[in-house]
Amino acid sequence: MTPEEIVKMCKDEGVEVIDFKFMDFPGLWQHFSVPASALSEDIFEDGVGFDGSSIRGWKTIDQSDMLIVPDPKTAMIDPFCKAKTLSLICNVVYPTTKEKYERDPRNTALKAEAYLRSTGIADTAYFGPEAEFFIFDDIRFDQNQHCAYYYIDSIEGFWNSGREENLEFGISHNLGYKPRYKEGYFPVPPMDKYQDLRSEMMLTLQKVGIECEAQHHEVATAGQSEIDMKYNNLVAMADQVLLFKYVLKNVALKYNKTVTFMPKPIFGDNGSGMHCHQSLWKGGKNLFAGKEYAGLSELALYYIGGLLKHAGSVIAFAAPTTNSYKRLVPGYEAPVNLAYSQMNRSAAIRIPMYSPSPKAKRIEFRPPDPSCNPYWAFSAMLMAGLDGIQNKIHPGEPLDKNLYDLPPEIAKGVKKVPGSLDEALKVLEEDCEFLFKGDVFTVDIIETWIKYKRENEIDPIRLRPHPYEFAMYFDI
Repeated sequence: MTPEEIVKMCKDEGVEVIDFKFMDFPGLWQHFSVPASALSEDIFEDGVGFDGSSIRGWKTIDQSDMLIVPDPKTAMIDPFCKAKTLSLICNVVYPTTKEKYERDPRNTALKAEAYLRSTGIADTAYFGPEAEFFIFDDIRFDQNQHCAYYYIDSIEGFWNSGREENLEFGISHNLGYKPRYKEGYFPVPPMDKYQDLRSEMMLTLQKVGIECEAQHHEVATAGQSEIDMKYNNLVAMADQVLLFKYVLKNVALKYNKTVTFMPKPIFGDNGSGMHCHQSLWKGGKNLFAGKEYAGLSELALYYIGGLLKHAGSVIAFAAPTTNSYKRLVPGYEAPVNLAYSQMNRSAAIRIPMYSPSPKAKRIEFRPPDPSCNPYWAFSAMLMAGLDGIQNKIHPGEPLDKNLYDLPPEIAKGVKKVPGSLDEALKVLEEDCEFLFKGDVFTVDIIETWIKYKRENEIDPIRLRPHPYEFAMYFDI
């Protein structure tokens, strides 16, 4: 809608509250609201002021005044607010110059799309992420000077197969039907206890404008799930990932459940990834379709070559937590091997072969997980792929084998993803020039990202005793 249409719609439909959403530096939506009477067409040009110094990774207190400028294309009625509320996603700008704020991740994604068009290679980058998640009934955690713990519970958790449940009239019933570890793909109800909940999530997503393709239980026990969104262009899809998380968490809350996109919450079972399908288009034509390996074009192979060459740097944004590397280990369907292959889920890049249609041709980058900031992650993937095209980086021969079961002499020649967030950040420090093209990423973004991650995530984990260290070392 246009600003004029939005203002009219709010009056016609009795909207009471306007909610402005924007993205912080690490990757969480922030918001504040104003009464609907404050909405005017001018807001879409002049913006609304707020304190930027209180947002993680942003300005210091002596440079705190910032503006948010709503994007009218993102207008929607929030399905969870008691008062009728219009939600708008915003860009962040400097109040004096109206220039885009470089640490606003959405602005980086907008610049990535603009840079793509400026190259003449393509006019659209489509992304289709598969953000997996867990549904829990209880989550408790604490960390202080003298104790540390977390406690997860789920009516579906296989660890509860022996628990007394459903206490009625003093009689305990445990009705079973709990997915075994790594066997959650795709049991019907009553083993799958979240069919109705996921359906409500999917239908709510549809109501707020996110087209969905499927919903299902995932591999792990304890309610691991997936709801697939139809692909969209880079910025719109990054917006959708944030809205997707918002909807799922709030639908779960209605039923006293909690949703987490943490990559590896359960020891000994599969973690949650966010495999990213992607393709480049120009003039309505899919540039990834061709007559090379697996029906790809030469351009698509070069895109793969760029992704594989810069994978470590991309993963610093696409698998950006210390917990991400509890998932990126062999044996849990985690794509740790930097190779490409058709139909092969053990490779970092898979070429899906479901359809022979040129329109369906795409590549799937599998290391990312849903803890990422999608604006940073999608932009980094695109920049790596474009660098591969511009420099004609061929990815070499595909590896059409189970990469978890390679002979040692072959396995040692296959590059691996970084083994920790610290390793990924070191790769990013050394390999970031491709991100600076078109001023998409800046030196300030890279330096701030690395500094923020080391000071706020790596060091706090490194400095604290781990509970399992007591089991290993207390009697030493």
